[in-house]
Amino acid sequence: MVLRKASTAAVCVAAVLVVAGCGRSDTGSSSAPAGAVPSGKVTGTITMWAQGTEGDKLPELLKGFEKENPGVKVNVTSIPWANAHGKYQTAIAGGTTPDVAQMGTTWMADFANAFQQVPKGIDTTGLFPGSMDSAKVKDATLGVPWYVDTRVIYYRTDLANKAGYSSPPKTWADFQAMLKAMQTKAGTKWGISLPTGGIGSLAFQGALPFVWSGGAELMNSDGTKWTLDTPQMTSAMKYYQSFFTKGIADPNASFTDGATESGFVKGTTAALINGPWEISALDQAGGKGFEKKYSVMPFPKGQSATSLVGGCNLAVFRNSKHSAAAWKLVQYLSKPSVQASWYKLTGDLPAVQSAWSDPSLTADPKLAVFKEQLKSVKAAPNNTAWNQVSDTADRQIERIVKGTDPAKALSELQKSADSVGAGN
Repeated sequence: MVLRKASTAAVCVAAVLVVAGCGRSDTGSSSAPAGAVPSGKVTGTITMWAQGTEGDKLPELLKGFEKENPGVKVNVTSIPWANAHGKYQTAIAGGTTPDVAQMGTTWMADFANAFQQVPKGIDTTGLFPGSMDSAKVKDATLGVPWYVDTRVIYYRTDLANKAGYSSPPKTWADFQAMLKAMQTKAGTKWGISLPTGGIGSLAFQGALPFVWSGGAELMNSDGTKWTLDTPQMTSAMKYYQSFFTKGIADPNASFTDGATESGFVKGTTAALINGPWEISALDQAGGKGFEKKYSVMPFPKGQSATSLVGGCNLAVFRNSKHSAAAWKLVQYLSKPSVQASWYKLTGDLPAVQSAWSDPSLTADPKLAVFKEQLKSVKAAPNNTAWNQVSDTADRQIERIVKGTDPAKALSELQKSADSVGAGN
């Protein structure tokens, strides 16, 4: 799953799962109605909060917005991820929120009452459809996807060639067959590195592509009940467990910083699952020329080939004194050309599909796989119970990896989730 390096841009989903866990801040019964986006230039001072690398890099990007709007100034406050959730809570309670903020995708429900709805003047039709799900809470669209990521499979093409595979497999069965052949014919010790539990809610998040690709859903269609012990979920978890029972994945794998990359570079592990930031991590760990020894592939197909969508959203607070200018800023950050520039600054993948035609993105064939995978993605549930349920699910993943019957583990997970409820 998502053990992203601190030196790279922050993964909102990952950061959320690590530091969130508090309930929704109560600022009213519902989000504020949508405002309007000015057609002309805007003036005044906009306050914006952002986390991690994004907060550090934003002032450079926003020079373009200030140039287009000579009477405006954007003051950016950069916040460490570890402190951000609490800082937003405090600001909402005290009425001291910024005008606009970078918002973790699984924080949207926590703070939903504090956000304005997205006005019609913000065009979201060109965004990856799956990313829009992360910005919706119940029936309200409360944010605009700013950048996206998704998980794909990294694999050693040199080892795959030795095992007789010149192209990536398409199905679940063929995927396991390739990994096993890379062990028996190419000499790698482990076919793939998979999360084993015991690391917060990261293992369950890492298993979600298998869940969705296996035809399972986490909740019913109206989001009122967890559906964690269905036949589809059980089948998906049996498939996940089979990587360990067949000796393809290490049940005692280390996920300390750099351990996964080290095993992949050494060839002791032939494949791993991660997001786009892993490209630079592997290239750095492997050194010059290593980029030619591996590639990426979309998830193989069970009933579908669906991965997890991550990234971050932009949200405007309901008590913003400069909401019109704030939405103008969101509109600017959603321009394809600006999203391409943001990728060059940070490596964050554009949420706007047309931005992917920029040469900076088309030059890397690995990124084309991420673009393809982003056409089939789903977001984690947007409710205040998600973090608690996913933490419990992680502990059940650990039991499944160690041999517990998936049906039994999922039955216990369902009971726990029922007691937690569907959140707000």
